[in-house]
Amino acid sequence: MNPLEVVPAGLDGAAFWLPLVFVCLMGLSMLLYVILDGYDLGVGIWLHQAEPAQRDRMIASIGPFWDANETWLVLGVGLLLVAFPLAHGVILGALYLPVALMLAGLILRGVAFDFRAKVKPEKKARWDLAFHAGSLLASLAQGTMLGQLITGFDASPAGLLFSVFIGLGLAAGYALLGASWLILKTEGALQLRALRWARLSAWGTGAGIAAVSIATPMVSPAIFAKWFSLPQFFALLPIPLASLAMFVLLQVFLSRLKVDAGSGNANGLRRWAWGPFACSVSLFVLAFFGLAYSLFPYLVPDRITIWNAAAAPESLMVMLAGALLVLPAILGYTAFAYRVFRGKASDLHYG
Repeated sequence: MNPLEVVPAGLDGAAFWLPLVFVCLMGLSMLLYVILDGYDLGVGIWLHQAEPAQRDRMIASIGPFWDANETWLVLGVGLLLVAFPLAHGVILGALYLPVALMLAGLILRGVAFDFRAKVKPEKKARWDLAFHAGSLLASLAQGTMLGQLITGFDASPAGLLFSVFIGLGLAAGYALLGASWLILKTEGALQLRALRWARLSAWGTGAGIAAVSIATPMVSPAIFAKWFSLPQFFALLPIPLASLAMFVLLQVFLSRLKVDAGSGNANGLRRWAWGPFACSVSLFVLAFFGLAYSLFPYLVPDRITIWNAAAAPESLMVMLAGALLVLPAILGYTAFAYRVFRGKASDLHYG
C-alpha cells in the first residue's frame, strides 16, 4: 500500500506538506520524550530496590534533567492539539483514564522529588516510595495508551489485556533505560546493582517490542500489507534485524561489564559504561521508526489521517513560525544542561 493513496483528492501545496512537517515535529518531540524522560522514569522505578544510602545518588543522577525532560511531552501534546485538533479530541477522549493516571503519576513524582529533600530523615523513605509509585504509574499508563492506540481503542477484554501487557513492556523498557543510565552515571556498588537491573529488564523490553511488532500488522490489513508485501518486506528487513543486533550487543556489553566488575577492572567499567545506554536508546529509536512507518499517514489507525485531522493551512503556517523558534531553544538548553552536568553523578547536597 502506498501511504499517499489516502491523500484527499485535490490536496496540494501547503495543505499537503504542512501536516507532514507537523507530524514530523510531533514525532520528534515524542521520541525525545520517551528517551529522555524514559530513563528518569526508569531510575524512579528502581528507586525502591536500592539501599537507602544509594537513593540520593540515584536522584542526583537525574536531578538536573528530569523536570526539563517533560518539556518534550508538553510540546508533543501541544503540537497534536494545535495542528491536529480532530485527532487530539478523538485520542485523548478515548484515552481519558490512562491519561489521567499518567498525569497523577507525574504529579506524584514532582511532589515526592521536592518533599524528600525537606522532610526529616526518618520520613524520607515514604517519599522515595511515592517517587517510585509515581514513576511506575506514569510508565504503565503510557504503555497502556500505546497499546490502545495500536488496537484502535479496542475496549474488549482481549484489547485491554494486550494494552496492559504493552504497559508492562514499556515500563520494562523505561527500567532498562534507567538502569543503563545509572551504569553510565554512577560507580561502585550502585553501578553493580544497576548492571543486574539492566539484565533483568532487558528481557521484558524485548518482549514488549516483539508484542508490538507482531500485533500491529495483525490489527490492520493495511499495515500488514505495508510490511509483508514485496519488495517492501526486503527493504524493511533491516529494522527488525538491527533491533535484534542491538539486543544481542546490549547483552554483550552487560556481560563484559559484569566480567570487569568481577575482576575489579575499574578501567573497563569506565571505558564501556556508555554501551548499555547507547544500545537501549537504539532499541527505542528503531522501535519508534517501525511503529511510525506502520501507522503513517494515520493518527488513528485506519480512521483519521494527518490530512483529515489537520488545521487550516493558514493556521499551520503561523504555528510553524512559532514552532521553529521554540524547538531550537528547547534543543539548545537541553544540550547545554547535559554538557554542564556530564560525567558521574556526585553526592546529593541540599544547601
